[in-house]
Amino acid sequence: MEFLQPPDWPRPKGYSNGIAAKGTMVFVAGEIGWNPVSEKVEVTGFADQARQALENIVAVLAQAGAKPEHIVRMTWYVIDKEDYLANLRGVGEAYRAVIGKHFPVMAAIEVKGLMEPGAKVEIEATAVIPD
Repeated sequence: MEFLQPPDWPRPKGYSNGIAAKGTMVFVAGEIGWNPVSEKVEVTGFADQARQALENIVAVLAQAGAKPEHIVRMTWYVIDKEDYLANLRGVGEAYRAVIGKHFPVMAAIEVKGLMEPGAKVEIEATAVIPD
């Protein structure tokens, strides 16, 4: 995996500008902050839901033999940009606790709503397991 950083650009905080990778691709569906067994949202705070969504992503990755450091792309769908921004510290703490200090290419998009009642964030991920 090669992180792509144009030399005259400032380093982004919390994500990468680009990644080049070769290997087996793993695609993880949008995961929300629910208990994956009961399929119920059990936490209401934004950072807590983000943490659970990230834990759900890691569980799916494990089924392919992938780890958090294999993630090359994440897309975050949030229903309230202000809620996301107000909780950046907690989101960062949750992210580092679950994913570590690995920062793939990311996008965050504010959406009108998510399919599951009570969900505040949904995260998709793509990983590449090196050959």
